[in-house]
Amino acid sequence: MPSSSADRRAVLRGAATLGALVAAPGILRAQTRELVVGGAAGHKAWVEDIVVPAFERKHGVKVIFEGTRSLVNLEKMQKNRDRPYLSVVQMDDPVMILAVREGLLDPLTPAKVPNLAALVPGTVHMDGMWANYLQPWLGIAYNTEAMRQAPTSWADPYDPKYKGRVIVPSLQNTEGLPNIFAASSLASGKSFEAAQGDVEPGFRKLATLKPNLLTVYTQQPQAYNLLEQGEAWMISSAMSSYALERKAAGAPIALAAPKEGVFAMPSGIAVVKGCPLPDLAFAYVEMLLSAELQQRLVGPTFSLPTNRAVPRPAGLPADLVVHQIDWATVARERDGWIKRWDREMAI
Repeated sequence: MPSSSADRRAVLRGAATLGALVAAPGILRAQTRELVVGGAAGHKAWVEDIVVPAFERKHGVKVIFEGTRSLVNLEKMQKNRDRPYLSVVQMDDPVMILAVREGLLDPLTPAKVPNLAALVPGTVHMDGMWANYLQPWLGIAYNTEAMRQAPTSWADPYDPKYKGRVIVPSLQNTEGLPNIFAASSLASGKSFEAAQGDVEPGFRKLATLKPNLLTVYTQQPQAYNLLEQGEAWMISSAMSSYALERKAAGAPIALAAPKEGVFAMPSGIAVVKGCPLPDLAFAYVEMLLSAELQQRLVGPTFSLPTNRAVPRPAGLPADLVVHQIDWATVARERDGWIKRWDREMAI
């Protein structure tokens, strides 16, 4: 039978070991091989239901998904620059640009992420600093009971017959950007891509929309309540991941793809520079860019795939044009656009 002093020594050794692990949580993380991913709170359900189980089964690693806003993920990378704990980030493209400027990302390369070669044009950015794994798209949402025919053009919201029936997002909301670009194109005759470089005609065109506006929103739920109740007849521009989710829940709304094309709202993914488990981080990106996984995601996320091998969701025109937003221009000019919008579009 062991002596009491031996028992005490064993207890002290155990306590010392536990204390060392508590003081150095990285040791525990290394032992359990945890890959920490920072992403959007709204993505948590499908990431944890679809992506995480598939990745954990394939790689024998535990994935921790921290859902929050893109700017919060950026702040986490900034504060932990010397000892990163995030390995992968899923963030909005404008925030990715800020992360690149601060040297917080590790470039994606074809050697580390072979599926980069399978992506549609315009979805790999800044020499591979990040890529888009999905593209929620922006069109015109409308009340199917109030409007028997779907809107067909970005010019439709300007029709006088819709006086007091149109809702638009504020430029404070990212989904509001297509309105200024489409307005510039309609007013100038330039392509949607070229129109992004000169929004002056767009602001003049938008001023003519004011008689048709019911409201300008910064909060989506209130706007969609008005649309679903029939007080508003359309929302221009509307995000597929929200509008089509409401439609699937039984709301009397649909989302139209205008003949001029829709705008992509890319979802970006990147590897954190100096991150733990870098090989697994690149493997996680590779999986999200794969045709197999995107095929499973386009339905529940109501998004367009970025892998060329994955067909677009049913119901969209085969010749649908998907316009990319110039996020570098947005990052540089948006504050000024918002101030002008607030000044000129108040109703």
